[in-house]
Amino acid sequence: MMTQHGTGCLGAPDGAAAQLLRKGTGMSDGDKASSTASTAGGAHILLFEDDENLASLLARVLRTEGYQVDVHDNANEVPPAPRLAGYDVVLSDIHLADDTNGHEVLRRVREGAPATPVILMTAYADIEGAMNAVGEGAYDYLAKPIEPTELKRMVGEAIARRKLAASEPEVLTRKDAQAEAQIVGTTSAMLTVYKTVAHVAPTTATVLIVGESGTGKELVARAIHAKSPRAARPFVAINCGALPESILESELFGHERGSFTGASAMKRGLFEEAKGGTLFLDEIGEIGPKMQVQLLRVLQEGEIRRVGAAETVKVDVRVVAATNRDLKDEVAAGRFREDLFFRLQVVTVHVPALRERRGDVALLIKHFIARHAERLGRPAPRVAPEVFDVLEAYAFPGNVRELSHLLERAMLLAREGVITASDLPPEVTGAHAEQMAAGGAMGTLADDWPTLQALERRYIDRVLSRTGGNKTRAAEVLGIDRRTLNRMFARERAAETGKPLSDEELDALERDED
Repeated sequence: MMTQHGTGCLGAPDGAAAQLLRKGTGMSDGDKASSTASTAGGAHILLFEDDENLASLLARVLRTEGYQVDVHDNANEVPPAPRLAGYDVVLSDIHLADDTNGHEVLRRVREGAPATPVILMTAYADIEGAMNAVGEGAYDYLAKPIEPTELKRMVGEAIARRKLAASEPEVLTRKDAQAEAQIVGTTSAMLTVYKTVAHVAPTTATVLIVGESGTGKELVARAIHAKSPRAARPFVAINCGALPESILESELFGHERGSFTGASAMKRGLFEEAKGGTLFLDEIGEIGPKMQVQLLRVLQEGEIRRVGAAETVKVDVRVVAATNRDLKDEVAAGRFREDLFFRLQVVTVHVPALRERRGDVALLIKHFIARHAERLGRPAPRVAPEVFDVLEAYAFPGNVRELSHLLERAMLLAREGVITASDLPPEVTGAHAEQMAAGGAMGTLADDWPTLQALERRYIDRVLSRTGGNKTRAAEVLGIDRRTLNRMFARERAAETGKPLSDEELDALERDED
């Protein structure tokens, strides 16, 4: 067996085993507190190991954590289904007595108690063995020599996942995820976006959407189109920064046959394809000077000229553009035409970064899990409470797009149908751990020194996001009645008008909140 981990591992030579035993049974209270096995609560472990000394050591370490451990040495001793269901975790070596093996243990447990996690152990760890174990339904794959802390962590996590998986499921449907063209969020920052979209969508005005990469600018553009009189006509999108200018020109305006090498036929451009609908120009800040001039003419005259053509073609298209650049700075630097900038920003929609709308993170988690579950054709997993805390504390440089990718990754790695913090990347969990070490949850919350009123509003936003926007349920959690909550929102809406309102006017606004 491998010995490079030294005497701190189970499965080492006999000389080290005695030292291991002392190390395993003499852990300090601090060590125990750090272990995820604190969820033991009399949990029952079934252990299969044919090496008597190692079996004794493994059982001893687990019992110091408060677990009950039953030990067997071959797969034929797997108990019948009724008894098997009483175990919380099964641990099994790959090679067992009487020519049996851990794969047989795994198969029998999956047949008799499919909800019971099985951890396989082996001294010959390799990629094929790990893939086979996971492919057969093993919870995890533990390589010898076994570190006591890793053993306890894995067992404790398996027990916690099983408890969460067995709890009352929260049904997530596509309806909960909302339609593809809709935006998810209930925070005040997102309400501002909704109001702007509602005002501008019915018009023909050109719209400029600004925000960091990954904030959902195209979703806002689609929402504008979906709420406009042009909704029945095409929505056509193009990333202007992804194409060289010569190709972008042909894509937008089309070309005539023979206008350049390879132009074997006439091609209509996207302005013509989007006739009567909306053309979304993403990353508009990336286009060069020539394209800026051409685009300005289209916006002013409502006509385009195909590459190589002598005549112009009238187009009826609403243009919505988006950028993650500050176009005012680009204009000042001489990289973007001022007249085009003014023509594009008839109405500007600012999409906030995810760190500016942390109250929406929980709602977005449920939204993306429902979407990914439907796309992957699998049941939506449960989410451990600590996942919400970790993700709500993360800075999200990639914004909503990054959150979506993180959750898809977590769903693929999740075991027992439960996503826990261990399914998230280290940089995400590490950031949360650093924040907690620096001052705890309240220290993090007060980093920007908000007023009590702002702090209260953040908490209400968070409760609303956890309840999916259900005000009645949120009021119950907050310990107030729904009318008080509605009254608070009515006062906020009144404050936006910049003038005091009478009680009758506030009552009318309160009724609107219902």
